[in-house]
Amino acid sequence: MTRENLLSRISIDPNICFGKPCIRGHRIWVSLILDFLASGMTTNEILEEYPGLEPADILACIAYGAEMARDCYVEIPLETKG
Repeated sequence: MTRENLLSRISIDPNICFGKPCIRGHRIWVSLILDFLASGMTTNEILEEYPGLEPADILACIAYGAEMARDCYVEIPLETKG
């Protein structure tokens, strides 16, 4: 699946979920799925919790996160040795 195909699974509508990026056709925030993955949940666990989702929806959230990381930077303190 191409990046464009994955990203087409994400929608942003100012009238739905305060305009936050969601999985198309659902009110499930991209950030929620990314938080689940970051906390160690597997794709299968997420799909069991949200049976209306497909594996490609999870990949779409990751692809969207990657796109955002290219444009937005989070300040992370530099590690210093000494």
